[in-house]
Amino acid sequence: MADKQFDSFNEFWPHYVTEHSRPATRAMHFAGTTAGLFCLITFVSMGRWWLFPLAVVPGYGAAWISHFFIEKNRPATFRHPLWSLWGDYKMISLMISGKMAAEVERVRRVAAGLNPQ
Repeated sequence: MADKQFDSFNEFWPHYVTEHSRPATRAMHFAGTTAGLFCLITFVSMGRWWLFPLAVVPGYGAAWISHFFIEKNRPATFRHPLWSLWGDYKMISLMISGKMAAEVERVRRVAAGLNPQ
């Protein structure tokens, strides 16, 4: 599925969820994305616009480490950068609302041909 082309984010989402099935991977994404947003806000508030590119380092660093060492897969960012970024924020919003674990289970059930409920 890693080389599959997707025609929409809705088609991409189950792949994304599957690639982020372990809670530790999701926690690393959450920590990295949060740190990256904090850096971005800090750089902008300080008027240090030239540091803006550094804000992606914690997010991508934490995500890639989690993919290589926890999930043992290739980050979706390499082939689908925009949908992956969109997926990160959707995943984080589901994590904050306490619904991401249920979404992982739903995607697993659908992939197995079972009732998603």
